[in-house]
Amino acid sequence: MAGRSFIDPQPKWFEDFEAGDTMTTRGRTVDIGDITNYAGLTGDHYQLHTDGAFMEKNRFGQRIAHGPLTFSLAVGLVGLSGFYGDAIVALVEITGLKAMKPVFAGDTLHVVARVDVHEASGPKYGTLGVTYSVRNQKEEEVMTFLQTMLAKRRQAEG
Repeated sequence: MAGRSFIDPQPKWFEDFEAGDTMTTRGRTVDIGDITNYAGLTGDHYQLHTDGAFMEKNRFGQRIAHGPLTFSLAVGLVGLSGFYGDAIVALVEITGLKAMKPVFAGDTLHVVARVDVHEASGPKYGTLGVTYSVRNQKEEEVMTFLQTMLAKRRQAEG
């Protein structure tokens, strides 16, 4: 019996997306090691992220994840999902990034991504604008942003 064959990433084109398409990622728990490693990687050792004793007296009561770490995890979760396949050829911009709630070690994040911009930019590429709603285990929105990208068009193939 012949088996089926799969490829990663899955071939996709601009035309495979429509405005209003949504996808929800799996969850990913943030741990204290993520916060510590991100501080070391970026050099951002600000007290909010690295000083537990200081943070006990702070409004949050404990260390919080860096905003850019939350952003990076969100982008990674959507990438891991395979939603874009191999369609994306360039990042254009990130706009409207808002952090609404703190992210703590132990929080489990997931992303609800929605295609809000779907415009044919020419014969080779189309523009996709995807709104990311980053949510914790309580379904509280902790961050939002719009990621605008170029996607290859099927008509340009062949």
